[in-house]
This record gives sequence, C-alpha cells and structure tokens, in this order.
Amino acid sequence: MTVKLLVTDDHAIVRRGLQALLEAQGGWHVCALADNGRAAVNLATEHRPDVAILDYSLPGLNGLEATRQMRLASPGTEVLIYTMHNNEDVIRDVLRAGARGYLLKTEDDAEVVRAVQALLRKQPYFSPQVAETLLDTFLSGGKVVASQTLSSREREVIQLVAEGKSNRDIADRWQVSVKTVESHRTAAMRKLNLHSGVELALYAVRNKLIEP
Repeated sequence: MTVKLLVTDDHAIVRRGLQALLEAQGGWHVCALADNGRAAVNLATEHRPDVAILDYSLPGLNGLEATRQMRLASPGTEVLIYTMHNNEDVIRDVLRAGARGYLLKTEDDAEVVRAVQALLRKQPYFSPQVAETLLDTFLSGGKVVASQTLSSREREVIQLVAEGKSNRDIADRWQVSVKTVESHRTAAMRKLNLHSGVELALYAVRNKLIEP
C-alpha cells in the first residue's frame, strides 16, 4: 500500500528536498506540497495523508494552529513538526495540539526517514536534542503559563496582527464581524498582559509565531 505524505514549508528548496528524500523510499508518495499553514490544512482535509510534515514558522497560520486544525479535520493524519526551533514552550504546545513527532532541521536525512517511519507505526519521535529539552522540563516541573490559556482564534489573531493584518483584514479572512476580531484580540492581550500592538508583535516574535 502506498504511504501518502504532505510536506509544508515556506521555502521551496526545503519542500523539493524533502519530496526527493521521501519519494526515494519504496512505496512513499508526497501527495501534496504547501507553502503556508492554511493550505496545509485544506490539503490534509482533501488528501488525508498518513503523515504531514510541517515547519513551525509558517505564514498565515503557524505550525501550531495548522496542527490543531489538521488533527480535527483529518484525525488519521500524524503530524511531524520539522523546524529550527528547539524551544520548550513551542514543543509543549505542538504536542498538546496533537503532533506526535518533533524534528530539528539540523538532523540528517536518515533521521527524517526514521521519524516518518515511527509515526507510520503510531509511535512518537523526537530529535535527541528535543528529547533532552522535554526531559529537562519534566525534571524541573513545568509551570502553566498564560499562553496555554489562549484559544485557537486568539493565537491566530496574535499571528495575523503581528504580520501586519488589520482587524478588517482578519474579519474578511474569517468571514466574521470586525467586532468579533476585536473581541478575540482584546481577550488575547488581557490574558498575556499586553497593552499595545507593538507588544503583541514582540510576543509573536519571541514565541516563534512569526519570523523577526
């Protein structure tokens, strides 16, 4: 049986490289390529891949929200985050969103193949450095932070505001009223104790929701 894979990265060279690597494995087929999180969710809904490989820092909809929405739209799809970010908060959040694997882009090609093989067996897979980060967090006792209380819409509005989108732009994208967008934005800022759009943008950069 052919294994279907989805690859999402905003850099074409990474997408092509992963496609070549994955399709060199017997019986593996990259059924779709995406350059942003929203397209990834739509393609996963359409193609129902066995494994989706996602970068974390994606335009429009970051890897965290894409993972969350993808797992709802295509529950049978396992998600592997493939990123440069070895950040405790990021790792924890994407695992809670439903990702089963987390791989750093500094790993070699063989590690990518092993990660996909593990997810196909419904087993988790982490880069050694990521495993150490998770272990350190466990041993030190993780604390609940304000960002964990954000809703999916609140996380998304933070990213879009930080990317320079106006409330009207976001309302049109979501097909809701500007008032609804303002409500989500206000709630997010209150939970994070932020007081301006600049602080919101800085939060997004620090937490890897967008690239600086």
